Amino acid sequence: MTAITAAMVGALRAKTDAPMMECKKALTEAGGDMDKAEELLRVKLGGKASKAASRITAEGVVASYISGGIGALIEINCETDFVTKNDDFIALANTCVKLVAEHNPADVAALLALPLDGKTVDEVRAALIGKIGENMSIRRFERFESTAKVASYLHGTRIGVLVEFDGADEQVGKDVAMHIAAMKPVSLSADQVPADLIEKERSVASLKAAEDATKAVAEGKAAQSAEIVAKRIDGSVQKFLKEVSLLNQSFVKNDKQTVEQMLKATATTVKAFTMFVVGEGIEKKQDDFAAEVAAQVAAAKQA
Repeated sequence: MTAITAAMVGALRAKTDAPMMECKKALTEAGGDMDKAEELLRVKLGGKASKAASRITAEGVVASYISGGIGALIEINCETDFVTKNDDFIALANTCVKLVAEHNPADVAALLALPLDGKTVDEVRAALIGKIGENMSIRRFERFESTAKVASYLHGTRIGVLVEFDGADEQVGKDVAMHIAAMKPVSLSADQVPADLIEKERSVASLKAAEDATKAVAEGKAAQSAEIVAKRIDGSVQKFLKEVSLLNQSFVKNDKQTVEQMLKATATTVKAFTMFVVGEGIEKKQDDFAAEVAAQVAAAKQA
């Protein structure tokens, strides 16, 4: 009897997008024959999940859930904006984010393995793919468990923010979450901005300084000293740090004060935050409609 290995199960799942246990059962039934096992799964799933598995999921929704000092944020992706309005898809997102809050899974794989309605989350997801005919995936989630407070803000279903804060006024936490959604800071404070972003900004400022120097020489102007150029570059970097760090940004509801000043005035401390923007960082497929029609016409002529 052929031993069914984890690698075999993983390879079949990658091809069909079927739940792991179903892949293992199919491989066992097929005696380890990958093609036969794929056939068995396609019969069982109606072929929809396997066809959808390779398609890019750059659309989707963000959902949040808060209970006491526990809050969660999740992004679930699909292929088209149309599915983001599907009641079953939205229900899956809301159910999954609650599971994250209640069970604290270590990662997406652990979330997919959690029980849901007599199945696993992954099996429910695969069944929904079969029903809708469109690929969908759970991309990421974040969970805060705090002795302080947690607030969230959803801008429609495309931007979600979770904030951990300490303060008497619940509205302040919600206001900060809304501010983050609008201004999209990358860190809480300037000293927490990732080093690679700082170096990228310094590189841009250096190139700009070199361009300005070349232009000045061409116009017959005196070149600035190396010390002045260095100060200009540092100034550009410091300006960037203020623009992308939450505490240094001008508060959206009162641009006369920074977020830090607003928090101090309301005796509030923000401990952490996270923000999800649907599809951020995912390379979307660019459909060429004319080419698609031409391909269909050519196929029709050959038939």
